[in-house]
Amino acid sequence: MKKSWYIAVLCFICLCMVNPASAFAQRKITIKLASLVPESTPWGAALNQMAAEWAAATNGEVDLRIYHNGTAGGEADVLRKLKMNQIQAAILTTFGLNAITPGIMTLSCPFLIRDNTELDLVLNELKPELEKGINDKGFYFLAWSKVGWVKFFSKSPVFTPNDLKRQKLGTSDTEPALMDAFKAMGYQMVPVAMNQVLVYLNGGMIDAVYQSPVNVGGLQIFGLAKNMASINIAPFLGGIVMNQAAWRSIPDRYKPELIRIAKKMEADLDSSIQALEAGVIETMRQYGLVINQLTPAQEQLWYDDVNRVIPSLFGTTLDRATYGRIEAILQTRRTGQ
Repeated sequence: MKKSWYIAVLCFICLCMVNPASAFAQRKITIKLASLVPESTPWGAALNQMAAEWAAATNGEVDLRIYHNGTAGGEADVLRKLKMNQIQAAILTTFGLNAITPGIMTLSCPFLIRDNTELDLVLNELKPELEKGINDKGFYFLAWSKVGWVKFFSKSPVFTPNDLKRQKLGTSDTEPALMDAFKAMGYQMVPVAMNQVLVYLNGGMIDAVYQSPVNVGGLQIFGLAKNMASINIAPFLGGIVMNQAAWRSIPDRYKPELIRIAKKMEADLDSSIQALEAGVIETMRQYGLVINQLTPAQEQLWYDDVNRVIPSLFGTTLDRATYGRIEAILQTRRTGQ
């Protein structure tokens, strides 16, 4: 019996010497990443590229499999599966990230952050603590993903808050926090699933929506909601997270390079998304979209309108401490102090 055991061990050692890769083939680590984004978009292409680069950087030991187009379910389903390790990574919007750690939704407070320069300023300052908040809840934050700006698209022109308050405003049925913010400002809010927006617009159940121009262009919403207000409502953000169990399963020697690849993807997407959004808006304009250009005085009406209800949103929609930090950062820039 002992002799048989000795022969088996000897054979295994010989096998490793002849073909070490085959002996350890079972060590491959599979990371399933869920994405709600279509594969045909820049985000889909970037994820595929990241998967290829992770495989190359780990000699094929880390197999990153991307589940595009929401095939892994909605954001709530994805978050549940992440916690159960049915999937190991995901792209989550601010709504999903906020479900992990409060405060992140405050980044998307209407009219708080107003342009890309301000967004970069705030993220550079707050990234470390926001990412730590996610990591402390059993996840590992890999990279941010900017998805453009949320804007108003409407059947009738919108220049001031009163223009919009006369119209029924459709909102995603998965974004109750943002809906509550607009309700508090006196808007007529109508929950609607994304795949039903055109039906609701055509049937008169809604007159306007707030969406990113990329979504509006892709879904052809501008065919019915032909007006776009020039003002930025809020940045549309996301992030790539892994659960800690999956992150710990990756050998430490690979992690610095995998992080570098993810951060490079973040930087590359940042510039490409800005160009994509501008291109989509121009294409929609050529096909009939009317851009309602607001004056500084009209923009200020929106800022005053939301500032009136901000205190009532603390503790529910918004995190007071995070809001205070963002406001202080932006105040310094806007006043030049």
